[in-house]
Amino acid sequence: MSSPSLTLSVLDLVPVRSDQTTGDAIRASLSLARAAEQAGYHRYWVAEHHNMPAVAATNPPVLIAMIAAATQRIRVGSGGVMLPNHAPLVVAEQFALLEAAYPGRIDLGIGRAPGTDPVTRWVLRNGASAAEEDAVNRFPEYVQNVAALMAPEGAALAVRGDTFDLRATPRATGVPPLWLLGSSDYSARLAAELGLPYVFAHHFAGRGTAEALALYREGFRPSEVLDAPRTFLTVNAAVAETTDEAERLALPQLQAMVALRTGAPLRPQRLVEEAEAEPVPAAHAGLVAGMRARWVVGDPKESAAQVADLAAAYGVDEVMVHPVAGALAGTTADASPAREATLRLLADAL
Repeated sequence: MSSPSLTLSVLDLVPVRSDQTTGDAIRASLSLARAAEQAGYHRYWVAEHHNMPAVAATNPPVLIAMIAAATQRIRVGSGGVMLPNHAPLVVAEQFALLEAAYPGRIDLGIGRAPGTDPVTRWVLRNGASAAEEDAVNRFPEYVQNVAALMAPEGAALAVRGDTFDLRATPRATGVPPLWLLGSSDYSARLAAELGLPYVFAHHFAGRGTAEALALYREGFRPSEVLDAPRTFLTVNAAVAETTDEAERLALPQLQAMVALRTGAPLRPQRLVEEAEAEPVPAAHAGLVAGMRARWVVGDPKESAAQVADLAAAYGVDEVMVHPVAGALAGTTADASPAREATLRLLADAL
């Protein structure tokens, strides 16, 4: 179990390996969520990405419903819903229903990025590029609209001289906490202004974390939902019994991130042996080393020390682990034993 002074949570992109179907990947993530709950993790968040061969996390509310149904206690949420892709009322309705079904267990994390390529973004907005631009520019307003619509009292709209009441669900008794997520300082400033909890995507950006958190903490204004800044850290991790094995298991995700950063064709996540058979070109060795230096990769003892050091460095008491350990050839298709081992070994060592 994790130390009482440090809370562990999980971020899951529902990766799809070269030996998996989408159904296999979902079943592997449901097993991972149960393993996280058994190991004492606090929350389990799923991302929103579209049209990516290695990511099945396209629809957070659907996945959250599956994961919450497959577990008993762990908080389940979005890391995050990309709000410009959706109407605020739809998001409010989805999460109001989730909160009603699983009271006290749902988190709504919201981001401003599209979570996809420009063509897919255009399709998500029904070809309305001007509307998509408007949704990004009106992000602060849309965040507040979601919060208002989820509230039990709902929102009151003035329509042709009359007042029209609008609610996400008819008889709400609870509201899921709303978090702002980001990989730049934009959401840090907005979360501080609105008095909302905030998470910087350290696992993805890796740089600018300290600056974003400082902006958030220094500019925070207390609100009805939060009287002091609240944040945590996200980090990629691969933990195994030995450091050498952890380094092997991290290879497929490192290679996938190099492809993403360099514009190379994306593909289903490789198995470890596939990654070893086709290493990253020497020209990208520096990129690999830079990313690897920001990840937690090692045996349980050294990984636990790295996590504790990161938490201390950034002044947080919660770390959200993105388990990136790959699979070996012959692994059961609907399982991800190395990702489950990462969570278990890390929790046991802290």
